[in-house]
Amino acid sequence: MTELSLACWDYDRALPILDGRVGVPGFTLRTETAPPGKLFPLAVGDAPFDITELSFASYVIQTSQGQSRYIGIPVYLSRAFRHGGIYVRSDSGISTPKDLEGKIVGVPEYAMTLAVWVRGILADDYGVDVGKLKYRTAGLNEPGRVERLKFSVPGDIDLQALAETQSLNDAMLSGELDAIIAPAPPKAFTEGHRLVRRLIESPAQAERDYFTRTGIFPIMHIVGIRKDVVARHPELPGLLYDAFLEARKIAMARVKSVAESSANREMSPWYADAYEVAVATMGADYWRYGVADNRADLEAFCRYIEGQHLSDRRLRPEELFHPDTLGRPGS
Repeated sequence: MTELSLACWDYDRALPILDGRVGVPGFTLRTETAPPGKLFPLAVGDAPFDITELSFASYVIQTSQGQSRYIGIPVYLSRAFRHGGIYVRSDSGISTPKDLEGKIVGVPEYAMTLAVWVRGILADDYGVDVGKLKYRTAGLNEPGRVERLKFSVPGDIDLQALAETQSLNDAMLSGELDAIIAPAPPKAFTEGHRLVRRLIESPAQAERDYFTRTGIFPIMHIVGIRKDVVARHPELPGLLYDAFLEARKIAMARVKSVAESSANREMSPWYADAYEVAVATMGADYWRYGVADNRADLEAFCRYIEGQHLSDRRLRPEELFHPDTLGRPGS
């Protein structure tokens, strides 16, 4: 048995692999759980893990540059609608997405997956010229975050880092920022500060409408295998994909069981309602893997990466994943 290292967060769809219920034939996995904020800089740098969770944007950008040390498999460990990730100052004059043009907008990283999706949705659905936003980067609630990748954008895009001592939250409260685009709420919002609100006040409804129109459930993170490992074990991508697919089936079955049980095993008071809404909107098997079942998502994201000047060409979905995984079923 060949031992390989695998690192990802403790998602319900990964737990059956992390705890050993689902294995990969011929391989022993030495697993490590860590949040994306720790794993992603490692993946684009020293690449210490044989198999790892990857930022989708970082992976696409590095692949377009020929610099990725990993090859992806179409396993989408994290997906999330992002209409609720735009926060504005109530005195900024921003009442609609179009009002973001010309405003100073904070984002943890310009090239992060969340930012790519939000800019793409703003442009496609709301007619926002995202090149007119003035971008400022920093850590969301703590200072010190920097772009993990090197890239260049045209000179007419106003992209600057805040001072090393500043966070986006602090800059918002001081009036230096009109808005923040982020995957988690700024502290001022969670603490109920009167000056900070969501731009889209009913994001769940907007997200359901978006999915109904587009069929897109935004992909945030994927799984990658280091290329030197694949060279030694060419059978691994297909086997690993099958293992993650089985783990996803186990997780989906548990979600359904919890939602339909007579006693709520989760601490969310509306767990069953949330599941029922998801199924009614997206279908019972709403978290599918593979390429064919996610082509709209993949093509939109590749288009956004190119259109936002993070790649000098538009990649095809087939370029992103190992050939042995391209035709595999998504559920």
